[in-house]
Amino acid sequence: MLTLSSSTRVYVVAGVTDMRRGFNGLAAIITGELELDLLSGHLFVFSNRRRNRVKVMYWDGSGLWVCGKRFEKGTFNWPEPGTEFLEMTSEELMLLLGGVDLRATRKRRWFGREEVKCAM
Repeated sequence: MLTLSSSTRVYVVAGVTDMRRGFNGLAAIITGELELDLLSGHLFVFSNRRRNRVKVMYWDGSGLWVCGKRFEKGTFNWPEPGTEFLEMTSEELMLLLGGVDLRATRKRRWFGREEVKCAM
């Protein structure tokens, strides 16, 4: 189980990624095509054409991690190419990795901290 802080961003790369890519190939996509900071500490999530495998790339401060998951049956609900990447919360990532179809769910109104303006 991954434990992520609320400040950790999750970038889901839309479309298809060749799962034969390793550290250097995935890093090239992040820095070259997406123009994001690989060493930011955020998660970058990729999927294959059949949508039954994902890879997550992450910098922990001392090195890069590449983690993978393969569904034995079923597929991940993955965004279609149209945008380069989508940003989601760590909770949404856990649902996605658990096989939940995020398009069939809706986010309920919830308490959110608003900016407090100081009256000085």
